[in-house]
Amino acid sequence: MAAATGLMVANLYYCQPLIVLIADEFKIPHADAGTITYLTQAGYAIGLFFMVPLGDKIERKTQILYTTFASVIALIIAATAQSYFVLEIASLLIGITSIVPQLILPLAASLSAPEERGKVVGTIMSGLLVGILLSRTLSGFIGEVLGWRAMFWIASGLCLLLFFIIKKQFPYNKPVFRGSYGQLIGSLFTLINEQPLLREATLINVFSFAQFGAFWTTMVLLLSAEPFNFNSATIGLFGIVGASGALAAPLVGKLGDKGSSRVAVGYGCMLIALSFVVFYFSGSSVIGIIFGIIFIDIGLQGVHISNQTRVYSILPEARNRMNTVFMSFSFLGTAAGSAFGLFLWQFGGWHAVSLGCLLLSVLAFSVYAFTYKSKRKAIESRNG
Repeated sequence: MAAATGLMVANLYYCQPLIVLIADEFKIPHADAGTITYLTQAGYAIGLFFMVPLGDKIERKTQILYTTFASVIALIIAATAQSYFVLEIASLLIGITSIVPQLILPLAASLSAPEERGKVVGTIMSGLLVGILLSRTLSGFIGEVLGWRAMFWIASGLCLLLFFIIKKQFPYNKPVFRGSYGQLIGSLFTLINEQPLLREATLINVFSFAQFGAFWTTMVLLLSAEPFNFNSATIGLFGIVGASGALAAPLVGKLGDKGSSRVAVGYGCMLIALSFVVFYFSGSSVIGIIFGIIFIDIGLQGVHISNQTRVYSILPEARNRMNTVFMSFSFLGTAAGSAFGLFLWQFGGWHAVSLGCLLLSVLAFSVYAFTYKSKRKAIESRNG
């Protein structure tokens, strides 16, 4: 499941190191080519909101298989696109059909014992983060050697292979929701209204993912320009550095099993904020950027896995829908962060991006501090 999660989520990130190559082929400004990054993330959020809830209503393995095959088709459309507009449409479809990881996670959670759920989620999240980060390394290398289209052809082949592996290996899992699709989607808003923990975890994730999206989108523009002038293969290598965050995932998951998830969220937010302090002073330093990447990826793991473990601890019969709210808004945050990062880049370059992301860190900390204060008052009032 961790391997399948990593291979499917990689589809969202192959385009990032290829922005310059794509812009050159279609003869558009490099920053304009960055739109495919947030269209992909926006598509992912759309797929999460409208398709993942079905995992509580229809058999999950069947849904995973159909969605994986649809991803193959979307990737082929991208590989054969003859205009940038078609590539933008394909990017949106790639995002919509790459939601398989968020179907696998609730399936894994439902199959695991409560005392091991955090560890299981953390292990699968390791696969997801490795897929996110090493996808950039792979696509940067493939793009430089074989061209950007080759990466989408290879990705479609990997997804087709994955389709047959899932068909043979994954267990079947019975749904529990008996209402209509309209009732299913309506229940998402009921969950948002009734679950304060879900609101808190989701909002913190939105701001954290926005910083993540802003950094990885604009980093390509930074490293391809003066004083670096790196090609796509070299830029992709920075994804290997980010894979350090995957090492932290099982450890963060174990903290969740011990009831320390909220503490890990706070430390994760601190690391993300620290990364942008480092980035601010590293506009011409490879070493500084490497350290910043380590901080932001370990920090994001701490925030995301801990929040996801907390969300999975409530309403087991609604895990797909809880995950839908949590992840769809998180990736809307990534899409908005990518767009925000591109705007800041055009407005004031790397320093503007770093300062803008520090502002997002302040917002994440504010949510964390406010909800902590609210919970403390609630406990004190109950105790008289």
